[in-house]
Amino acid sequence: MLTFANAKINLGLFLTEKRTDGYHNLQTVFYPIKIYDVVELIDAEETSCMVKGIEVPGETTDNICLRAFKMLQAEFNLPNQRIILLKNIPVGAGLGGGSADAAFLIKLINDKFNLGISIAEMENYARKLGADCAFFIRNQPVYAFGKGDEFEEAEIDLSSYFLVLVKPPVHVSTAQAYANVSVKQPVQPLKRLIELPLSEWQSVMLNDFEPSVFAAFPQIAEIKTKLYEAGAKFALMSGSGSSVFGIFDRAVQLPELEKENLVFYNL
Repeated sequence: MLTFANAKINLGLFLTEKRTDGYHNLQTVFYPIKIYDVVELIDAEETSCMVKGIEVPGETTDNICLRAFKMLQAEFNLPNQRIILLKNIPVGAGLGGGSADAAFLIKLINDKFNLGISIAEMENYARKLGADCAFFIRNQPVYAFGKGDEFEEAEIDLSSYFLVLVKPPVHVSTAQAYANVSVKQPVQPLKRLIELPLSEWQSVMLNDFEPSVFAAFPQIAEIKTKLYEAGAKFALMSGSGSSVFGIFDRAVQLPELEKENLVFYNL
């Protein structure tokens, strides 16, 4: 059996507090987008993980999907499986590809073995794997808070716009992004700002990772500038970077940005 795991972007991201457990409290809005990995489960004599497509840093024995499967295997005495990942979601881009793969694998396991795990229970399993992993269980726009794994429904629909995502040829690790970030309480909570008209987002819907990441990687800041120059109504780096998205009210082509970057249109 196989499934298609999609990416996400962050519509705003406020880092509000450093936690005692090493995480940060934050406010963000997760929004699913149409870039997909393929996650497949095949019966096998031994449990293993194979990754194809985009190269993923680290050993496959540490892959988040393998950890997800072994967690459920221990709980439900599952037979061994071969996990095959066809990676298409850019890595180190703030798009949640690894978390998406693990969450969709949990749902795939639930379906394949008829485990009857509820959505809420699947979210709890996903929370053990990563801060944003639980989002992908329901996979619908949410206002996220806490360390990014507590959710409230977000009434937001960008389907009438044209979303463009640009991934430069640089990798921003999560640890690197957090190393130089500043935390502060926002003047207004993000769940209120997201209700404003999109035309007002530029000055208030910020990403607190941008200052430090832009300082280290000026080419990412330049992409954001070029998206606005091309007519974007709103542009922002997603998550801890390195991808930047632009929201347009018309279809666009950006050949200048295509020269050195991956560009995804109409997401």
